[in-house]
Amino acid sequence: MTDPISDYLTRLRNAIKARHRIVEIPASNIKKEITKVLFEKGYIQNYKFEDSSVQGVIKVALKYDPVSKEPAIVSLQRVSKPGLRKYTGVEDMPRVLSGLGIAIISTPKGVMTDKEARSLNVGGEILCYVY
Repeated sequence: MTDPISDYLTRLRNAIKARHRIVEIPASNIKKEITKVLFEKGYIQNYKFEDSSVQGVIKVALKYDPVSKEPAIVSLQRVSKPGLRKYTGVEDMPRVLSGLGIAIISTPKGVMTDKEARSLNVGGEILCYVY
């Protein structure tokens, strides 16, 4: 597999389209950090890290609106790819849907949203857009 983060986002996207409640994803440290950010921002209902196998598994409970059954995540878009990395400084940090969505950024201080990176005055690699 050449791009594990893209695989992670695709598994989430496919599970949302198929209306699954829970999706299992092979674990890695960066995927765990992205999952924590999605949970803190309210895009997923819950998550659990299982270290049963060598690699481990992330179980993600997807979030849907209780009345309309619409998913909380409308779009997951990979930005920085292995063939073309996208980096940003604080000055030209992207705003997703004029601030309604989030950009998940890998910085020297850890994986965080664009708003948190702006407040800490750090730039980094733009992993994905979520809204």
